[in-house]
Amino acid sequence: MRYTQLFSIKHNKDPLTEFLSIGALILVLWFGGNLVLVGNLRADVLILFVVVFARLISPAKATANAYYNVQKGRAALQRIYEVIDEPQRIQEKEQALEKKSFTSQIVYNNVCFKYSGTHEEVLKNLNLTIHMGETLAIVGNSGSGKTTMVDLLPRFYDCGKGSIQIDGVDIRDLKLRDLRDLIGVVTQNPFLWNDTIANNIRFGRVDVSMAQVKEAAKKAFADDFIMEMPNGYDTLVGDLGIKLSGGQRQRIVIARVVLKNAPILVLDEATSALDAESEQHVQNALTQLMQGRTSIVIAHRLSTVQHADRIVVIDKGEIMEEGTHEDLLEKGLMYAKLIEMQL
Repeated sequence: MRYTQLFSIKHNKDPLTEFLSIGALILVLWFGGNLVLVGNLRADVLILFVVVFARLISPAKATANAYYNVQKGRAALQRIYEVIDEPQRIQEKEQALEKKSFTSQIVYNNVCFKYSGTHEEVLKNLNLTIHMGETLAIVGNSGSGKTTMVDLLPRFYDCGKGSIQIDGVDIRDLKLRDLRDLIGVVTQNPFLWNDTIANNIRFGRVDVSMAQVKEAAKKAFADDFIMEMPNGYDTLVGDLGIKLSGGQRQRIVIARVVLKNAPILVLDEATSALDAESEQHVQNALTQLMQGRTSIVIAHRLSTVQHADRIVVIDKGEIMEEGTHEDLLEKGLMYAKLIEMQL
């Protein structure tokens, strides 16, 4: 039997227990060796004791690690309970109204908003009407309030003053589920679960067939690369879709929104983090997705919004300009300067 097999001290991730176990073994050898040298202990007894002691080190370390994992689990469980017990900030009214369709327009009426713990308003008396079937582009410098504006629509936050209405009804009077069922969102950073591609596309919907999943993927220009995967639609994507490229993750999320078939679409810089080739694929998928829907598009790359029905320029929480691409260029104000800077 080799020496390493005899003592079988395995490497441990915890440096403290590793140090203590090796230190204890050295101490036993030093103390027992001195006893053997002065004749107070037989050498074979020392060897037997060392072997038994070495064999006990691994169970002792395992016990210490188990205690450490229990403590870590308790801390994690405490954090989970804190999250569960956190009061719901967005409250649904007891007599909330049902809303299953979108038929007319979205109206921002004197909307003001500031984040909790801050004093400066992110949006200031914002007034805007978005008509059914219209493609509205929102542009402006970073921090101007673009994302905050669209986050208020599905009630990720509630506006401090003013109101947002869908078809003349304040969104705070609607059932949350109905409101969010009307809105499909594609963001810059898509979220995927550590699950199969099919389950990520049908996320939240158990009544969807595989045929519907594949049809949605085709409309999102995702079917081709999915079929090249080792297990096709049953391929696991990893945490946050780490096994996929940025463009592939984005198209999976677009397929999810296609399957949802919401009448209102929010695109929050959906292509800004992609390379040119991936952006082209995703842009084609978005163009397909936007057909027949009311679309609100936030973009830093102004070339992607030039064909919008209307462009709104926001600065410091206020609407500075509004019109078509050609109209805003003729004015020669903020939008024209942004175009010039990008060119």
